[in-house]
Amino acid sequence: MTDGAPPRARSARLRTLARCVALAVVLAGCAGPGPGTAPRPSPSPRTTSPQELCTRLVTHWAHRLLADAAGGYGDYQSMGLSNGQYEILRTVLDAGRIEARSNGPVAARKLIDRQIARSCTERYRGGGPTGGPWQ
Repeated sequence: MTDGAPPRARSARLRTLARCVALAVVLAGCAGPGPGTAPRPSPSPRTTSPQELCTRLVTHWAHRLLADAAGGYGDYQSMGLSNGQYEILRTVLDAGRIEARSNGPVAARKLIDRQIARSCTERYRGGGPTGGPWQ
């Protein structure tokens, strides 16, 4: 199935054809949407409310510290907590440890989760604490 052209000429035509195909692919990719086509908007980022952030952070540390046999608290700044969030953590963790001794770790985690959600909601009900970022 040859076209009668010498091998060198066929090879040159194939290279030219390959270059044309590559150029067409590049140009098609650079063209973007056609005229009259609006670009699709990107989805808006979702922000995390102060209550939700408080709940996530304090819950993480409460569960982690509840499982820690040593029973310490750690430094609130190294945990990424504000002073107020740390107070919530200490209060609910104390209650959770008492609950764990009485009714087991599952009951303690449930109690902790409820108390943290309530405390963080109360703390940030007005939009945020006053007195600086670490309050």
